[in-house]
Amino acid sequence: MSVGFRDYYDTLGVSRDASEEEIRRAYRRLARENHPDVSREPDAGQRFAEISEAYEVLRDPDKRRRYDRLGANWRAGQDVSDAEGFGGFGGGYRGGGAGGPSGGWEDVRVDFGDGAGGGFGGGPGMSDFFDQLFGRGTAHGGTGTGAGGRGAGGRSRFESFTSRGDDVEAVLELPLEEAATGGRRSISLADGRDYEVEIPPGVRDGQRIRLAGEGAEGIGGGPRGDLFLRVRIRPHRRFRLDGRDVYLDLPVAPWEAALGASVRVPTLRGSARLGIPAGSSSGRRLRLRGEGLPDPGGRPGDLYAVVQIHVPRRLTREQRELFERLAQASSDFDPRAGL
Repeated sequence: MSVGFRDYYDTLGVSRDASEEEIRRAYRRLARENHPDVSREPDAGQRFAEISEAYEVLRDPDKRRRYDRLGANWRAGQDVSDAEGFGGFGGGYRGGGAGGPSGGWEDVRVDFGDGAGGGFGGGPGMSDFFDQLFGRGTAHGGTGTGAGGRGAGGRSRFESFTSRGDDVEAVLELPLEEAATGGRRSISLADGRDYEVEIPPGVRDGQRIRLAGEGAEGIGGGPRGDLFLRVRIRPHRRFRLDGRDVYLDLPVAPWEAALGASVRVPTLRGSARLGIPAGSSSGRRLRLRGEGLPDPGGRPGDLYAVVQIHVPRRLTREQRELFERLAQASSDFDPRAGL
């Protein structure tokens, strides 16, 4: 079986200015998808070899520079088969160019034979990265049996490739009170797995809780990835979060605002008494220190009660008379004097 040469960037599905990290991520994803132990596609071994070859060149800065310089004009017929870094990909390659069969890279091929010394495992020109990925098997005095073939003892060449499983992320919604107090919670994922999760007190929106080894399975016996639960704190009907501080709109009667009062206000952990100073206007913030979101590594946030003066919707005759008398007695007070 033989395949035509493909541009290494196209093989990995990355741009020519891709970073080393982008190249690495693309390789890991494609190698998992096309590994013969995972993929059921008949050309998985061929595809896996192409991906590995492209990665071997593009991950090495020197080889990548040479590839970018010498390989850019391959469609024009430039022979780069003997260029350093391009000539050792195995005996199955046959380069084009001036002395080649067709004078171009279009006919560069890699053969995956089954005989000793043929194709993927054999030949003195086999590149180091094929050795590292698939190993050298020995069968009847020869080296190798081809990609996906078996060497001594029938061991698959792909068995030497291991890869850690992917990390998996799921969303964990929490009410604000539970985020504040923490504790254990039972969760069920869409795939049917159930967990007992320890919620740390004061967990914040967007924070991730890691469950080691509970992600996707690895390849070739590689370790599983991790499961990350990203916390999403549900909007609260009463409280608003700002960092670790909690805000609460506090309804206050006109006489409480004017005369002062002591009232009970809700908190994340129950309730507390709060003094309203005389002469408080709407918008005034009254602080309850330490009643915000806890911080395991430092000082907890505060709770701020924001005064909101409310008046009765319907006034009785007596209330109306009293408010009228208050208006007359307060003729020297103009709340809009600063406008």
